[in-house]
Amino acid sequence: MNSRLKPYYIIAALPWICLALTMDARAASDKTLFNFSAATNAVAWQIVNDDVMGGVSASTFSVTNGVAVFRGDVSLENNGGFASVRLSPARQKSHGLDAFVVRARGDGRRYKFTVRTEAGSDTPIYQCAFTTKRGEWEEHRLPFKDFVPTFRGRVLTNAPPLDPAGIASVGFLISDQQEGPFKLEVAWIKAEH
Repeated sequence: MNSRLKPYYIIAALPWICLALTMDARAASDKTLFNFSAATNAVAWQIVNDDVMGGVSASTFSVTNGVAVFRGDVSLENNGGFASVRLSPARQKSHGLDAFVVRARGDGRRYKFTVRTEAGSDTPIYQCAFTTKRGEWEEHRLPFKDFVPTFRGRVLTNAPPLDPAGIASVGFLISDQQEGPFKLEVAWIKAEH
């Protein structure tokens, strides 16, 4: 039997070889921002609820068995209606990346992934909404181009698009104008090509 490959076998396999190399390159360029399986606690995450403006919504954030749990109760009382949590990681360089991916299990409610590119609470916050399926783990891909700049709940029409070159903070927000309990579990957060 001839051990040399015929040229047409090599030509036929070429698209599959290129695809495999592209997938390896993309996987190598993905960046894990936070993997809760490696986290020992949730101390660095900061809760910010509507009580900062007189509301009475409440929430907690904890890490148990390698999964972050953001839970609480949203109230519309006193013009409230939101609960959030955020982390100010070391500045992340995201050149060449174009989306966040969040692996989460929710309760059927709508959440927002939030990003700030400047430090401080009086800076624009970029938001991208995703809706969960009750009790199902899902990977939500959130393209940078879909993030909407806001400030204190109002859409900013003159703000530039999200520039992922220097992420100052990331977080989660629930502000779906529905009262009641909520629970979002998160396994990891990545940025990908």
